[in-house]
Amino acid sequence: MTDRYAVFGHPIAHSKSPLIHARFARQTGQDMVYEAILAPLDGFAESLAQFCAEGGRGANVTVPFKEQAFSLAKTRTPRAELAGAVNTLIIENGALRGDNTDGAGLVADLTRNLGLALRGKRILLLGAGGAARGVVGPLLDQEPARLVIANRTASKAVALAEHFDRGVEGCSLDEANTPFDLVVNATAASLEGQLPPLSPEVFGTGSLAYDMMYGKDTPFLQFARSHGASTADGLGMLVEQAAEAFHLWRGVRPDTRPVIATLRSA
Repeated sequence: MTDRYAVFGHPIAHSKSPLIHARFARQTGQDMVYEAILAPLDGFAESLAQFCAEGGRGANVTVPFKEQAFSLAKTRTPRAELAGAVNTLIIENGALRGDNTDGAGLVADLTRNLGLALRGKRILLLGAGGAARGVVGPLLDQEPARLVIANRTASKAVALAEHFDRGVEGCSLDEANTPFDLVVNATAASLEGQLPPLSPEVFGTGSLAYDMMYGKDTPFLQFARSHGASTADGLGMLVEQAAEAFHLWRGVRPDTRPVIATLRSA
């Protein structure tokens, strides 16, 4: 019997996850199907329960259900606990185990695909919401020299920094005004076609500006380039976090490079 997987979200029609996992399955010879499921805003738990009852083996969870998935998971991995959000569910005998592969996906894209060694680097993370929260732990595991979280509301950045401790700093966006080796945009500004209020001083010689948004040349990336930074979008992160989930489910790690190349050319 073909194993069944899915991604839950609202909206979900734009999701590239079914295409990504179909290519992973074909590449690794796995007998599985993967679909996109539009869950009602007030009916995620019911949609997920139905999927489990019908034999679903695992699921990805995207906006706006990651925190709800965290609550529904019977057990959670340490990185999911730290993130306070779940984007990957493993279904075992009807019970849900929650994980978060976002940070692993970001680190894999930065280190493997973009060739940026993070140890000893100065990192600025913009935003203090769920997207930022999911990547702080894996970034810290790379042993950067400095990790600063900057947010429009400084108190949220400070609270998130204190949650992780380990020398993480929190501040307002306008207080971030010294050069960093890596600046990661995890705010919602790019979704709205806006630029976070950011000092150009954060970009120095050799800085990389990374936007978690993919598929668009965002105002953040344009601003960074105009101040001498090199730039990258989040397409590689999307594929790498999917590969991490695929490995959790199937025990085999797909080659992400041809999948990223296919999506880029499309």
